[in-house]
Amino acid sequence: MIDFIPLENYFGLYINLLLVVSLLCLLNSFVLPVNSVKNLLFTNLAGYSIFFGVILYLGLRPINGHYFGDTINYATHYYRYILGGEILSDKDIFFHVFMKFCAGIVNIHIFFVICMFLYVYPLFRISKKLFKEYWFYAFFMFVVSFSFWTYGVNGVRNGIATSFFLWGLCYKDKKIIMALFFILSASFHKTMLLPIFAFLITYLYNNPKFIFVGWLTCIPLSLILSSVWISFFSSIGFADDRLTGYLTSEAESGTFASTGFRWDFLFHSAFAVFAGWYFIYKKKFEDKFYYQLLNTYLICNGFWILIIKANYSNRFAYLSWFMMGLIIIYPFLKERFFENQHFMIGKVMFVYFSFTYLMYYLYS
Repeated sequence: MIDFIPLENYFGLYINLLLVVSLLCLLNSFVLPVNSVKNLLFTNLAGYSIFFGVILYLGLRPINGHYFGDTINYATHYYRYILGGEILSDKDIFFHVFMKFCAGIVNIHIFFVICMFLYVYPLFRISKKLFKEYWFYAFFMFVVSFSFWTYGVNGVRNGIATSFFLWGLCYKDKKIIMALFFILSASFHKTMLLPIFAFLITYLYNNPKFIFVGWLTCIPLSLILSSVWISFFSSIGFADDRLTGYLTSEAESGTFASTGFRWDFLFHSAFAVFAGWYFIYKKKFEDKFYYQLLNTYLICNGFWILIIKANYSNRFAYLSWFMMGLIIIYPFLKERFFENQHFMIGKVMFVYFSFTYLMYYLYS
């Protein structure tokens, strides 16, 4: 366990180290071509350092509920399983089976390291699969996303579940393997049924034009009829009773669950929407798989917009946010659109990280 860093500085050290890397990436993109040997050496060194560093730094965090959210609750369950306790919950059953299995062979700190590996490795895997030697840029976008830290130390199950979904996308041409990863994803957290269902819809209809319109339509529908949508989704019991409670319960004092229409979060969500619109309609970028990713994001994010005024709606926002960095960076790594595209990539990465940097300090 890393216990020599003061808890109040634990996240600050992490985010400021990423700031240094982000600035180095920006400088590097300005002076070196993207395909130069020096650049590839730098990106591989930075990428693998972040990969192992993040897994160990977040995985070996102290067991503390004030600074690391539900870490303390996971630890409570884990200690009970170490003492031979039975699985009492039938919700997200596979995660509890996984936890009980680990409790028989490793201590709590190694367990959290394993969880972090399962969270981070699929991000590395899909980046490598889609972008080959330029994998670092996509991986960095995942790691500096606004929601990455939260679902590494707080919503651990959610984070692993979304990563299994992305891992499944690595096998988009091997449908049986992809389906197994999707099942595993939903077994860890049932809310993943939404992005899974949205992705399956793209096999039937994959035209971004009308789904863009649908996403925009969700904004006035939420502003005018937010309570109607919250009541509707609560009444149909989306995923399970625990998650329905997120829509109807009162926010606890001190939680990251501000009420009202979250224009700041909508602005954040719009980064990926604008990127998709810009590349598809302004730059004429055509890529079937990119359309699928974007449409999945738009459907899931549109659902969140409808219930945006609910307490804890950020838990549903993550069902789209986990894909945001990938959607923004994907076209840059597939085709050349700008004269100095490497520098443009560096600027996009820095701006994207800057939002995370500012938002976390704003809400800390």
